[in-house]
Amino acid sequence: MTTVKQNLARSAGLADSDTARLDTEILLGHILGRPRTWLYTWPEYELSEAEQVEFDALFERRNNGEPVAHLTGTREFWSLPLKVDPSTLIPRPETELLVETALELCPQETLRALDLGTGTGAIALALASEKPGWRIVAAEKSAEAVALAEENRRALKLDKVQILRSDWFAQIPPQQFDLILSNPPYIDAADPHLEEGDVRFEPRLALVAAREGLADIEWIAQKSIEYLRPAGWLIVEHGWQQAEAVREIFAAAGLNSIESRKDYSGWERLTIGRK
Repeated sequence: MTTVKQNLARSAGLADSDTARLDTEILLGHILGRPRTWLYTWPEYELSEAEQVEFDALFERRNNGEPVAHLTGTREFWSLPLKVDPSTLIPRPETELLVETALELCPQETLRALDLGTGTGAIALALASEKPGWRIVAAEKSAEAVALAEENRRALKLDKVQILRSDWFAQIPPQQFDLILSNPPYIDAADPHLEEGDVRFEPRLALVAAREGLADIEWIAQKSIEYLRPAGWLIVEHGWQQAEAVREIFAAAGLNSIESRKDYSGWERLTIGRK
């Protein structure tokens, strides 16, 4: 039999991962149904044959590059446990800046918000967990992602969020929102990073946009003017080199009070504008 300690030591052989030890801990904890801290409390615990076979299979898939979130089927975002699958982007910690910014700009307890390209529902559900009085529409083009976001919404019992299928604004009836926010596709199709890491296993439609990654952001900015109330906010996440171009897009769309915000690494990763 192989112990927890011996299995954790295998992280040294995990290829192409900057977080090999963490990945191994998460997979092992997932198999055993235990928190990561338990692994270090019981390092001599011997896995059963079935547990070892299951861990070996997941470890090998991770070694071949599959994202940990796809292997476990879950990812935490804003302290919420979200189900994930290959139909959507995996929620990333840097997107929590978008949630933080929305809460800063909109302290009111009641408003109407629109989350475009919701994926797992991460952004909309995070906001609803903080502001139970907000009414939030979460739109998504992919039918599979809509079903996933709805499953997450039900599991978290966040009834003020409406998940609907829409290609950006296409299926959203004319109405006014106090806040529109989005983490849209913004990667250039020629970007070599598309062939590296976890993004190899994520849907290209959720990653890549035309015009060097700016086409969807431009469309969202232009149409948002029709859907925002006076003084309503638009918040969009984008690539670390795109801030100046996005500010120009916001200005051309007629937005005001435009500024870009830096993430914790010091990169300008989202831009805000006001109608």
